[in-house]
Amino acid sequence: MPYAEDPLPEPNAREIRTEVQHFEVSLQEAGQRLDNYVQKRLGGLPRSRVYRVIRKGEVRVNGRRAGPETRLQPKDRIRIPPVRVLPRSQAGKPSAQLCESIRKAIIYQDEKLLVLDKPAGVAAHGGSGLSFGVIETLRALRPDDSLELVHRLDRDTSGCLLIARQAATLRSLHALLRTDGFEKRYLALVRGKWELGARRIDVPLRTDTRVGGERTVRAAASGKPSVSEFRPVQFFGRTATLVEVTLRTGRTHQIRVHAQHAGHPVAGDEKYGDAAFNDELRALGLGRMFLHAHSVSFAWPQGGQFSANSPLPPELAALLNLLASRHAGASGALRAGGNRRRAAPLRAR
Repeated sequence: MPYAEDPLPEPNAREIRTEVQHFEVSLQEAGQRLDNYVQKRLGGLPRSRVYRVIRKGEVRVNGRRAGPETRLQPKDRIRIPPVRVLPRSQAGKPSAQLCESIRKAIIYQDEKLLVLDKPAGVAAHGGSGLSFGVIETLRALRPDDSLELVHRLDRDTSGCLLIARQAATLRSLHALLRTDGFEKRYLALVRGKWELGARRIDVPLRTDTRVGGERTVRAAASGKPSVSEFRPVQFFGRTATLVEVTLRTGRTHQIRVHAQHAGHPVAGDEKYGDAAFNDELRALGLGRMFLHAHSVSFAWPQGGQFSANSPLPPELAALLNLLASRHAGASGALRAGGNRRRAAPLRAR
């Protein structure tokens, strides 16, 4: 079930105005995104205001404007302007419920990494009206650790989420993400019978569009290159299909928009999905989006393989069992680990 998030501090809470601050990025801090770096330096500032300050050009990197996604390098000089923030003592803490759910979600840890089986309904990081997400909660639980998100999952997506415990680990994994050396696989239930076979969807996405102030991603030739590979796993008559999706790029909402573009939107997706299909499955007990990050794997640059996986959450597995009972002819299109023929491309229309 979705977990309640702590509210943002009251708007009349007493704020303080900081002075201009100058920092030099250390070797341990290198590889971080600029927005994450500023957020950590200004712990009492909501993430939405961090983005606003950066996008207005008031945060400078080596004397120049920089975007929130800028990766910092050792000895970069950072200027943070005066801002009004809550004193850290008033900034609040994640709830006991959220802390416990995140603590239980840790499925693997070593000196380099934490792996979480992230619950649906919990954001990867705070923002958009939420004070705390996974990373803020982990930092509260482990104040002596240096923790950074390796990648992100949508708030309503469950499954494998990696957290770096060392700056060198973060740099290595971000380099792998940029070179397609990091394989992420998802399970999604989509509308209708998927008759496209194994299909590579190579459709650029615009991730900078806002509708009513809310980010909305759309397929567009002017967008960023975006590639997903869909493979049918199990059919439920003409009602729905369980598909496995391998990401070759990692754009915001990529699977959801590519599925919509293919004519098979993801079940329970309130933004890009089909309302009638969602209502039909809601009546069968689906109370969330059916999208689960079930595995992640890569080869360490220093040698050795790493992989992690998580099974479908009980509520999603129960829905599949119910659909299978209603469609006695439900069949697996491809067995796990079976035929992995090359996916045929589906390009922008």
